[in-house]
Amino acid sequence: MKVVIPGGTGQVGAILDRALTAAGHDVVILTRRPRREREVGWDGRTLGAWARAVDGSDVVINLAGRSVNCRYTEANLRAMMDSRVRSAEVVGEAIAAAARPPKAWLQMSTATVYAHRFDAANDEATGLVGGGEAGIPAYWAYSVEIAKRWEAAQEQAPTPDTRKVALRAAMVMSPDREGVFDVLLKLARLGLGGPVAGGAQYVSWIHDRDFVRAVEFLVGRDDFNGPVNLAAPAPLPQRAFMRALRGAGGVPLGLPATRWMAELGAFALRSDTELLLKSRRVVPGRLLDAGFAFEYAQWPAAADDLVRRVRAERRGRQ
Repeated sequence: MKVVIPGGTGQVGAILDRALTAAGHDVVILTRRPRREREVGWDGRTLGAWARAVDGSDVVINLAGRSVNCRYTEANLRAMMDSRVRSAEVVGEAIAAAARPPKAWLQMSTATVYAHRFDAANDEATGLVGGGEAGIPAYWAYSVEIAKRWEAAQEQAPTPDTRKVALRAAMVMSPDREGVFDVLLKLARLGLGGPVAGGAQYVSWIHDRDFVRAVEFLVGRDDFNGPVNLAAPAPLPQRAFMRALRGAGGVPLGLPATRWMAELGAFALRSDTELLLKSRRVVPGRLLDAGFAFEYAQWPAAADDLVRRVRAERRGRQ
């Protein structure tokens, strides 16, 4: 199977590239700075010679978009919007122009599209799309608008011969350096892995191996279209999430942080508190209904596996 991954040089792209290549698939990465064999240059905005990689492929998995790991300034939010929407549009243009279009187009989206809530979980059928909640910062609503327009760019693309799936992904946890799990584990080891602003906000996540398995599952299921939640079925409050992470890492204590302390920490890390404070209580209703079985459904077991792999990788480098 030939798989084309626009924007495939980030953490999630590296996870998919490794797994799909190891499984024997022909993987092509579209990137602004090609450096290796199997990487093809593109700008994420305009059609070009890169579109030949799409023509005749079996699957396109578009991951392109500016990283969310930044300060949510007006300029950065606009860059997130523009890079996501335009890259989805131009991928759609390439598929529409292909003589042999791919059978499936999986488009990255985000669980951030759902409302900040504590009372119930968000699945695809009954979940509340966010943006109108009382008391949230205005830019949280803009993050939801980014997600909505990102998905709309795929949905509106004129690609009648290509099945389209929007991947509403939670945080993908892997042992890769500089990934979200690596950052959280470092914070825990520094003693900063306690509850943030009380820790009642829910954390949705997915183990990297389940993420790959879910993508493979969706590629193989011709009956799947539209949004699909890629999240483990057991989201949990941030205080419990970090407690389990500390347990896996052998860290007995984690200092709690108030909201203003979280703001200072996010500023120092050049990140944003939305990633810490928004309650993302998301469950994978469509995957579960279709019989998908998660290997890591519960966070404590997932955290144990990820810490073990981090330690094994470090031993291997010694």
